[in-house]
Amino acid sequence: MKKAPLGRALVFVLHGSSFKHRPFSSATSTFGLKKVTKTNFDSALEDLRGHVRDADFVSIDLEMTGVTSAPWREFFEFDRYDVRYLKVKDSAEKFAVVQFGVCPFRWDASRESFVAHPYNFYVFPRKELPFDGPSYEFLCQTTSIDFLAKYQFDFNACVHEGVSYLSRTQEAEARCRFNLGYEDELSNLGCQFKEVRDIPLISTVDVLFTERMKNRFREWRDGLLRNTKGGSQFEGNSNGSKQQFQTVFFKMRPALMLMGFTSHQLRLIQLVIRQQFKDLAYVRVYGEDSFEQKLVVYTDSEDDKDLLMQEVKDGLHKEAERKIKAAVAFRHVIDLLSSERKLLIGHNCFLDIAHIYSKFFGPLPSAVEEFVSSFHEKFPYIVDTKHLLRTNNAIQNLMKKNSTSLSAAFAHLCPQIACASGASALPHLSYLKVEVQVDDMRSSNWNSGAKHEAGYDAFMTGCVFAQACNHIGIDFNLHSPSTVLAHNEKLQKHMNLLYLSWNTGAIIDLSSGKVTPDSSRFHVNKHRYPNVVFQNIVLLWGFPSKLKPRELRECLSKVFGPESVTSVYYLDKTAAFIQFSKEEFVTAFLVLKETLERNNDPISVLHPLSKLLEGGRTHAGNYEVYKQICSSANSKILFADQANSVGIKLRKELDTQELGSSSGMSGAGNSILHFVASSESRKCNDMLNDPSYRHFSGDEMTDALYIIKSQLGKQTRNTKL
Repeated sequence: MKKAPLGRALVFVLHGSSFKHRPFSSATSTFGLKKVTKTNFDSALEDLRGHVRDADFVSIDLEMTGVTSAPWREFFEFDRYDVRYLKVKDSAEKFAVVQFGVCPFRWDASRESFVAHPYNFYVFPRKELPFDGPSYEFLCQTTSIDFLAKYQFDFNACVHEGVSYLSRTQEAEARCRFNLGYEDELSNLGCQFKEVRDIPLISTVDVLFTERMKNRFREWRDGLLRNTKGGSQFEGNSNGSKQQFQTVFFKMRPALMLMGFTSHQLRLIQLVIRQQFKDLAYVRVYGEDSFEQKLVVYTDSEDDKDLLMQEVKDGLHKEAERKIKAAVAFRHVIDLLSSERKLLIGHNCFLDIAHIYSKFFGPLPSAVEEFVSSFHEKFPYIVDTKHLLRTNNAIQNLMKKNSTSLSAAFAHLCPQIACASGASALPHLSYLKVEVQVDDMRSSNWNSGAKHEAGYDAFMTGCVFAQACNHIGIDFNLHSPSTVLAHNEKLQKHMNLLYLSWNTGAIIDLSSGKVTPDSSRFHVNKHRYPNVVFQNIVLLWGFPSKLKPRELRECLSKVFGPESVTSVYYLDKTAAFIQFSKEEFVTAFLVLKETLERNNDPISVLHPLSKLLEGGRTHAGNYEVYKQICSSANSKILFADQANSVGIKLRKELDTQELGSSSGMSGAGNSILHFVASSESRKCNDMLNDPSYRHFSGDEMTDALYIIKSQLGKQTRNTKL
């Protein structure tokens, strides 16, 4: 997935990676993708089952309608691993998947090459079941419309022909609703008419209608008993202008098909049948075209009636199964990949697997540890080629300082396949052959014009992985059909290790849930800002937008000293992180802020922090408050609006002594005021000489985001607010 430019988030405006629809032609030697829509999904799924079953590994790629729902939800280096997961969770819950690429790779020993079967599924969260309820909604970033159009994304194929899906949770809910919906009428004949048992016949129209129905059904039944012609028809209106009854056969029994009645009239008909005719039964069934039919059926006996109701019950359950199966649709692909337990290959794919879980299994857990544990049970073998390229020494020597993006890695490691990239094969290296098979046609040539489609990106991911395996010493010539590639010892140190967000270097182990920093040379000396100490961080929001980073730092330094503030990070123009040099400064600042706002006297107005607190809308909290805000489903554009919508703010009734005692400070009020008095005597020149301050550039940095190196703290102090 290639990330598109950022923009404001709106409902249902497609955003995400670029897609290009290029239909393939079996008449040429170059291939496109196996394009799959709802029209050919069933046949494509059957073919895919065989290819996945025979595959050594399966590569995947997803294309989504967006990445971040608000600017402050971008991945920053000061995001702790649990906060990063919350941002991924938010993205997976708010944006849709519009293309899903699946590419099984099988080693062909006779030809000494891999055979790839690329599939490009258009998917769309269409409402398929006849239940009341809200339609699906998803977000986008509007700047991506031009990006999608540039690569000729087929919007019509996605919206009109995209394959729908249900998650496992949604499927279970659908089955429950079907069972509840038919429970009364399916259990037995006695409770079939529970809903019409006590309908009062107050209206004259209802009385006349029921009498007319009695006569109609009695005439029809008596005619059957006198062996009259079974094909006769009865008109519901006296003038014969509208046909409402038609004699048919249902399950080898004579029946009347009811047409053109209102729901109220049908309830009255059920009442008439129940009260007046012991040998007639009212049923709802589905015909061959899946349209619902209402019938009045003649039965010979009570046993025959019970048999009829059982047959109706079986038919309704069969129809419910058919509808649910049709609605599940693309989820069958995910179930196939999970049940076969094949080695799954992705590129920088943590967001991809979050989408897979959210769309096809159920709601994402609130904790990252629970998520990775649950996902690992369903997909026990995953390799992220991004991690493989950045951490394996043999691959690093080949890549040198080249980008590890998917397209760059494909061009560098697979030059004989990526012929359109202009790359040339290195003579001293051996390259694996990869043949592409679409339907029954196979070729070693590939139409590279399909780049940025999910199916093509999945193909590139698989090729990069195959070549990487070759370079780290895996000999596929020794590979047999019984060999499980996922068990190869040379892959074990890369198995189930994914980047939470690769630019910050945090790696999560899906098998254990542990998070570790990336120690590869790509991250050595990359950052020039001080390490993060999460318990030393104060989150500020709602301060005046005119307040520049230099002024913000200056306010704090005048109070707590020039060495007190390590770094300032702006989330947006009215929200920032302040990292203090000592943990006790966090509590001191929070208590002082509350004291000044509570007093609101002339001394407080002249205090150096008054510029920061101007307007009375400035709020503050520790790092756990930031996590709480990120866990909210809301996504306001400005962080201050987000925090206020979540209801996070310092309580005005905050007890100073309680706050002080929580940090182990005795006599907090006096000691803090003494500290403030001594701090204010510091000269501004001392602050300006602070080396950690020099990376700020004044007015130009008003809206800048200052990023520092991430240090994943295993313990985070909870300051009671």
